[in-house]
Amino acid sequence: MEAAFAALDPTVDLILLAGDLTTHGEPAQAAVLAELCREIPQPVLAVLGNHDWHANRTAAVIEALQEGGIEVLDRSEAIVESRGLRVGVAGTKGFVGGFPDSSLPDFGEPSLRRVYAETTREVAALERSLRRIENCDIRIVLLHYAPTTTTLGREVQGIWAFLGSDRLARPILDHTPDLVLHGHAHAGSFKGFVGSVPVYNVAVQVTGEDFRVFEVGGGRTGARSEGPVEARAE
Repeated sequence: MEAAFAALDPTVDLILLAGDLTTHGEPAQAAVLAELCREIPQPVLAVLGNHDWHANRTAAVIEALQEGGIEVLDRSEAIVESRGLRVGVAGTKGFVGGFPDSSLPDFGEPSLRRVYAETTREVAALERSLRRIENCDIRIVLLHYAPTTTTLGREVQGIWAFLGSDRLARPILDHTPDLVLHGHAHAGSFKGFVGSVPVYNVAVQVTGEDFRVFEVGGGRTGARSEGPVEARAE
């Protein structure tokens, strides 16, 4: 991790981390990342992943990350001024639920319906955040779970229901942000889409890199190797 952050491109404007910031969701693990980010001059925005929830100590994990200057987007949004542009980032973990031919229903046992309801809350939060950043020059969605099958790649269809949900795609289709980033699908593919919106799976198991630079602006979104994610506004 020290080597990865030491090799960061110093010209990037914004650093985005797409979840799984810890191994088992322990605050001491989050503190390691926080220490590495403490002196970084660029804003660092992050969402939590399923690993960060494992110990069910998310409040302490978030507090530890914030002590290092990392802003955690948990069903929320942030607006960053960069190069004269307003960059809005709508961030939330997302959740499970699946995709056509492999989806969880809002029916049956209360425990199953609670899972469906949790995804509903994530979708509603993403919708709210996208509305709040609607007037930004650049709009980015930062997730952990996948909103589309197009970035699931070689993942076995039998586990799609646990990799994300196409319900997360609905606010993306409605608001058409410039860029969507997620992690989680380790055997997935790098580039996909929701409608006309580019979606990238930036799990390090997929990219093979510590960081990947995205150049966003001027009606285009592109990625270049350097390797969770750095975002550059131009």
